Amino acid sequence: MGCLFCNIVAKSTPAQIVFENDHVVAFRDIRPAAPTHALVIPKKHIVGVHEATGEDAATLGQVMLAARDVAEKLGLESGGYRLVINQGPDAGQSVFHLHCHVMGGRQMGWPPFPPG
Repeated sequence: MGCLFCNIVAKSTPAQIVFENDHVVAFRDIRPAAPTHALVIPKKHIVGVHEATGEDAATLGQVMLAARDVAEKLGLESGGYRLVINQGPDAGQSVFHLHCHVMGGRQMGWPPFPPG
């Protein structure tokens, strides 16, 4: 079984893929928090940003560039979009494979969630 996102990379778990290249896979989030919500994941398993090393710098850059490409492909570039990377359970990370949320299609507030 292993990591859910590694299984998506391996194509053993289905996902609605919206973008893929040699470094990353992007797919629609199954519980969207915005009208348009995709996840960009590196094909290499990295638990999170905190666990990344200097050797992962190019991979992290590929995730960011792919997030930009996904936003453009999904028509979010003109109105804007939000990129979110959660690190650890207190931040809301629920799958421990680095992923970047690409969200748009509605007005985003700040802070993202009200206190309390």
